[in-house]
Amino acid sequence: MTTPPEWLASASSNVMAKVFRGGVADLRPVPRALIDRGPHRSVYRFAPTSRWLGGEPVLLVPPLAAPALCFDLRRGCSLAEHLLDGGRRTYLVDYGTVSFSDRSLGVEHWIDEVLPRAIAAVSKDSGGQRVHVVSWCLGGIFSLLTTADKPDLPIASITTVAVPIDFTAISLFAPMRPLVNVAGGRVFGAAVRLMGGAPRALVKRAFQVSAIDKYVTKPIAILQHLDDREFLAQIEAVDHFTDNMIAYPGRTFGQLYHRFFRSNDLAEGEVDLSGRRVSLAKVKPPVLVIAGEGDGIAPKRAVRKLVDVLENSAEVRWKTAPGGHLGVLTGRGARATTWTYIDEFLDAHAT
Repeated sequence: MTTPPEWLASASSNVMAKVFRGGVADLRPVPRALIDRGPHRSVYRFAPTSRWLGGEPVLLVPPLAAPALCFDLRRGCSLAEHLLDGGRRTYLVDYGTVSFSDRSLGVEHWIDEVLPRAIAAVSKDSGGQRVHVVSWCLGGIFSLLTTADKPDLPIASITTVAVPIDFTAISLFAPMRPLVNVAGGRVFGAAVRLMGGAPRALVKRAFQVSAIDKYVTKPIAILQHLDDREFLAQIEAVDHFTDNMIAYPGRTFGQLYHRFFRSNDLAEGEVDLSGRRVSLAKVKPPVLVIAGEGDGIAPKRAVRKLVDVLENSAEVRWKTAPGGHLGVLTGRGARATTWTYIDEFLDAHAT
């Protein structure tokens, strides 16, 4: 048990670091090299932190609106760093920023252009090997739709973390439904078109609202844990993450709203993209599905539905882990839970 003098010494050291050295979190990104680039597609190979152990490469796929640093939050809580430490050849696709001029981009851009080209680039860079895709949130939906629509892509497996497909199971959105359904959704749709999408400030606020209890009580929590450097470092890293949120393109946001939120198409395993139907039943590679036990954006029931619709996958493995929407991916407890599940799954499907 910490004595008062020990608590005071630790707290004083942390306060000094925050005031005079900019904080206690080590936010240095893992070094990387650009291997491929295109519209809203920068593909990076992370520099190894240890000797490559061989095996197929891993591609990290973020969602839209959230920065790609979700996979490299801070040293010690970086999934990219963890995979590299395990000797895995690790890559990342980054979509860059989104502006008003990108308002015409739809979901098709990501499943027809961005992800197929990123996967092909990773496969080529690693000597023609198949690629293990590890995705978070909407990045998982895009990865699954891409795989279903393009079965010839060299995909070895797919890991999805906090990926909801049954939007009726998301209680956070329930109070919003009567508002956005006014006039059959046309009022909301017109507002989105006028703005050209969902601005980054709105995206940031929505993420904070999803964990409003923690957001409101954060000042108290910081004071209570002033001696806990790891706790303070994680808060700093999450603040850095939310400060770098990105806007949604208008057409993509409209599709997500109409097809996923209002119609809840994905809960049935199929979505209509401008007259082209993509079915998750066509996903053949093995899939690991992980849900956060405290996730308000993607609660377990919304994520668990994936297991039912991936009926033709070689294997569907279901796991839950502590944490909220971001915490289940890269929280302080992820190393012993989520990351272990990913390691075991990758090892089980290595060739």
